Amino acid sequence: MKALVLEEYNKLVYKDVPEPEVKPGEVLVRIKACGICGSDVQGLDGSTGRRIPPIIMGHEASGVIASVGPGVSDWKTGDRVTFDSTVYPLNDWYTLAGKYNLSDNREVIGVSPGDYRRNGAFAEYLAVPQHILYRIPDQVSFEQAAMVEAAAVALHALNLASLKTGDSCVVTGAGIIGSFLIRLLKIAGAGVVIAIDNDPIKLDYAMKTGAGHAFNSSDADVPERIKALTGGRGADISFEAVGKTETVNLAIASTRKGGTVVLVGNISKTIEFPLQKVVTSGIRVLGSCAIRGEYDAVLKLMKDGRLDVSDMISAVAPLSEGAEWFRKLYNKEGDLKKVILVP
Repeated sequence: MKALVLEEYNKLVYKDVPEPEVKPGEVLVRIKACGICGSDVQGLDGSTGRRIPPIIMGHEASGVIASVGPGVSDWKTGDRVTFDSTVYPLNDWYTLAGKYNLSDNREVIGVSPGDYRRNGAFAEYLAVPQHILYRIPDQVSFEQAAMVEAAAVALHALNLASLKTGDSCVVTGAGIIGSFLIRLLKIAGAGVVIAIDNDPIKLDYAMKTGAGHAFNSSDADVPERIKALTGGRGADISFEAVGKTETVNLAIASTRKGGTVVLVGNISKTIEFPLQKVVTSGIRVLGSCAIRGEYDAVLKLMKDGRLDVSDMISAVAPLSEGAEWFRKLYNKEGDLKKVILVP
């Protein structure tokens, strides 16, 4: 089969590779669409340390079941499916406690951090366990289904925050995850929603897609402007979707006493943290890791037309052209949002 392989850092090659083996309990999916995640782009140069070559990246995907392995039930050839980005064991303590996203032996599709290597969906075929599969409704296209993973990451963060109707919310980082947070917050009944980013184009897009206000993070008075919109207190909930010292500190500074900060971005291994501010303000800080069963909810929102993702897809291109699209995203050429590759 053909695949887009990261052979070495900054070198993607479209080439023939062996078709994956289908183990008991797994299905073979013929990939129909796979989105390029920001983490894939960051993995291109090795800066994250989570995509050690050689590796086939890609975890935001959809397709059709081409064959089923021994022991598979409830799934058949021809079923339209998407799948969780996390492969988790069913007998792990965290899985049994309803927190499979934290399982000790979880593996992320398309990732090779050193202790494991699991090839991803920038390929014609991918074998995945049946327990991470989700059925795609007829009303949802393969390209739209390739957006479910990112939306589910955002929905998991929102669910952790215990949002109440009318809560004021700040989203720091208006990329793909931030954009989904903004849309889902409006669906969930948030009050004022404020977007923060350093890119005017992203801020303009945030305003068009649900944010009530948008501030540039380079402005020194952003926390004060947020207080002015929230009764002089600050936001009830802040979502941080970048993962840098500056943006985490800004998210915390924009949050009221007793409020909640949900950390979603993780491009930095460590940051400087405003400990005294958090402690003396009684701020609750939560880490949001991946997804924990939010796929069904996202697919239903897409099916019902309440979550439209079409405007977030900037390009749909052949997998054979993947290296060039990675280059464009890495160099931040043009106003590209999500690029989807089709084998």
